[in-house]
Amino acid sequence: MAGGTNKKSFINVQNRYGWFFVSIAIVLLGVFLLYPIFHSLYLSTTSSKGIVQKFVGITNYTRLFKDQMFLIALKNTFIFFIIQVPIMLLLGLVLASILNNKSVKFRGVFRTAIFLPAVTSLVAYTVLFKMMFGLDGFINTMLLNLHIIREPIPWLLDPFWAKVTVIIALTWRWTGYNMVFYLSGMQNIPDDLYEAAEIDGANKIQQFFYITIPMLKPIIVFTSIMSTIGTLQLFDEPMNLSQGGVTGSTTGPGNSLLTLSVYIYNLCFKFMPNFGYAATVSYVIVFIVAMLAIVQFKLAGDKK
Repeated sequence: MAGGTNKKSFINVQNRYGWFFVSIAIVLLGVFLLYPIFHSLYLSTTSSKGIVQKFVGITNYTRLFKDQMFLIALKNTFIFFIIQVPIMLLLGLVLASILNNKSVKFRGVFRTAIFLPAVTSLVAYTVLFKMMFGLDGFINTMLLNLHIIREPIPWLLDPFWAKVTVIIALTWRWTGYNMVFYLSGMQNIPDDLYEAAEIDGANKIQQFFYITIPMLKPIIVFTSIMSTIGTLQLFDEPMNLSQGGVTGSTTGPGNSLLTLSVYIYNLCFKFMPNFGYAATVSYVIVFIVAMLAIVQFKLAGDKK
């Protein structure tokens, strides 16, 4: 009887210590995660000029539909999302399929080379792209020497070519990152499936579409959602390539590179600070990401 009591007391002591250590993590999560979420939601219902805040209800949300700068930022963000994300994911999938082939020599070298851009500094690589895509940069010089173009392309001065430059930069940086996920998934697909398909007369393209892609569906969904989140939060490339493409910039193409995240930055630090309206715009990103994630799950056939 005494032994049972001692054992129960020991378990109670363990539980108290366990809850004590867990409580530290819970408090930290509450302070640094939950509180900012709820405070920013409250902040989106206020109008602030500097440090003075005034409760305005849903006025900030109705203002969005009349804000031309917000609509431009939303349009630009969706252009990058619709064009760049499919190109990046498809290219990563194709490269992973090629480099998963055991007959390809120096696979490790190619994998490393393609993945390296993902670990480079954001500022360093955008500065490098800015130099390369300048009017007298390496890209224009090469194209002129090869007689592909007759005059330099205004990569960072023309609205269309500025978007093309950002899409090229994003694709260069993140294709290898997604390729690694696809490679890890392909290496877990049993070789027996491919051997059976080959015996049945299926060629490499048919094996790719009927075996590889279905087996990689969870990873494809994951990478598409992560790429969606990253693209809708696009900030570094537009800001570093042309100061966000804001009106009045002497090095940028007007508002063609103004994204939602850049607009939030401008609302907080460039224009007269209005943190309440900036929080409202940030919740637009949250809403769009949630909706697109649901759509992507549905398209992938996830019934959960």
